[in-house]
Amino acid sequence: MALISRMGIPWAGLGLILAVLISVLIYFAAVYNRLQKLSNGAEATISQIRVAMKKRLEMIEALVGSVKSYAQFEREALEKITMMRSSVVTAGPEELTRIEGESRGLFGSLIAVAESYPDLKTQETVMVTMEAIREVEDEIARHRYTYNNIIQNFNTMLDTVPSSYVASSAGMKKRDYLNFEEDELRRRGYLTSQGEEPGLPEVIWR
Repeated sequence: MALISRMGIPWAGLGLILAVLISVLIYFAAVYNRLQKLSNGAEATISQIRVAMKKRLEMIEALVGSVKSYAQFEREALEKITMMRSSVVTAGPEELTRIEGESRGLFGSLIAVAESYPDLKTQETVMVTMEAIREVEDEIARHRYTYNNIIQNFNTMLDTVPSSYVASSAGMKKRDYLNFEEDELRRRGYLTSQGEEPGLPEVIWR
């Protein structure tokens, strides 16, 4: 107390300084926890997307086996399925976008094969597998919508003051969106804003 008196700092002033410091620390902790919660939510959601995409690739591979007597798929396309299955488990947003486009392109080719051969449509295995793939695509669309909402909130906090200072001091950086299936998401009711659908790769079959 004697030291404080000699420094000329009144008790009221010291209390105000301490109150401000405590408020800043509480705010910092609250913002950091919010950012961390969003980051963890994004990781959990993108993990669900990876699992769903791997499941779809496995079903597409099974579907290829069911229709291969009707359409000769290039070995390169079949090898690509295996490569995508192994890489999807650790893929980031950019790689997932590429895998998504190639998977949809291949599935589109398989649908074309089924439509070209009416007797394929009567095979229960083929139709059940195709319906299961569509259900997984719905699941991917829902998770993708959730993921992008989380990332939008996260990136907004990194763009606005004072939360941007908290993020910067914690070494946090903006994250990428999953930019695929815009038209499909709108059709299924998960997206209302304007967007471009990426081009689909051509899968060779005959």
